[in-house]
Amino acid sequence: MDAAIEEAASKIIDLLSKSREKDSNIKLEVNEKILEACTSLMECIKVLILKSRVLQQEIVSSQKGNATENEFYKRNSQWSDGLISASKSVAKAANYLVDAANTAINSESGQNFQLIVAAQEIAACTVQLVIASKVKAHHDSPNLTNLTIASRNVTKATGVVVATVKDGNARTEQQQEIEFCKLTPSQLKTMEMDIQVKVLEMEQALQTQRMKLSAFRKEHYQKTEY
Repeated sequence: MDAAIEEAASKIIDLLSKSREKDSNIKLEVNEKILEACTSLMECIKVLILKSRVLQQEIVSSQKGNATENEFYKRNSQWSDGLISASKSVAKAANYLVDAANTAINSESGQNFQLIVAAQEIAACTVQLVIASKVKAHHDSPNLTNLTIASRNVTKATGVVVATVKDGNARTEQQQEIEFCKLTPSQLKTMEMDIQVKVLEMEQALQTQRMKLSAFRKEHYQKTEY
């Protein structure tokens, strides 16, 4: 778990270095802010995982009695499975953030919506992790308080990523509008037709993806009922 998070954090830093080498002007400014926000989020995730582990150790040591740790986990398999699943979900979401960041800095469109989805997924997984940890924790445990604070910091950091991405998208669009002013009437007409084609393609793709999402959710909900 720690290795996966560390690797994800390291990849974000590498992406920032590569962007500084190849990008300039508005694109570099946007990428820097986005990747710096992602780096801060990864640091918050590392703290969250650490605090979660400390609380988990407290729960086991205070409630296992004469049993071994393995025996305690087997006896409380539903809790331990939920905790493991939540922790893995956080790690997977962190890796998805890295992939989204990589796509973002290499995208010519300047639209980074995948990063928003990744950040929101991390926020959702963080909530799941805290809920799973709370099940057996004492409500007045300082370690539970520390985990709750860490989760709030993750939520705040995901909010910063989302806000930074939206601001970057807006700045990129403004820059594109400025560049349009430099085109000739003929070039503008050609671009208009190209844009119309892309709009039709995107509308079709959107409809397809909505159908896939609906089918996925239906299948997922049916499986979770059992």
